[in-house]
Amino acid sequence: MESTPASSDDTLDQRLRSRLEAQFADAHGELIGTLFYLVGNREDARDALQETFLKCWRHRQQMDQVSNLRAWVFRIALNTGRDCRKAAWNRRRQPILEETEMVSTADSPDAALLRDEQLSVLQAQVLRLREEEREVFLLRQNGDMTYEQIAEAMSLPIGTVKTRMRIAIRQLRESVGGQS
Repeated sequence: MESTPASSDDTLDQRLRSRLEAQFADAHGELIGTLFYLVGNREDARDALQETFLKCWRHRQQMDQVSNLRAWVFRIALNTGRDCRKAAWNRRRQPILEETEMVSTADSPDAALLRDEQLSVLQAQVLRLREEEREVFLLRQNGDMTYEQIAEAMSLPIGTVKTRMRIAIRQLRESVGGQS
């Protein structure tokens, strides 16, 4: 039985949609976490994630030429997060940083409180990093991406990515008093 052009397009779209949905499902937490740090609140991060998926879908024909789908998705997410942040700034609306619920597995309430406080301080310091260092740090820590993947996602030389990561780590260590 001969396939019609419409049915082969439908099959291609189904294959691309499956790949894209699987990538988003696999990286959902990392994407939301990265977008949260970029835009400053959960609601905008969720909106940016949806917009990221739509942008990926609109450019789905490029997916077959993409060597690293994860890096491609994260690059689009970074650009979408930047756009959302600029839109918020242009509306003169500063993002309100939400309290995030920190879950601790420490044995004692005192230890749990101390750990939650340390995590809150670290989170605040990540938000204070320069945009360039913060993005590299988040892609490495939240996105669990290699330096090579980050370089590809951000269209940067790998040396620049490593330098930005070193700067971010040094600044975070200094700001939290050398605690790791």
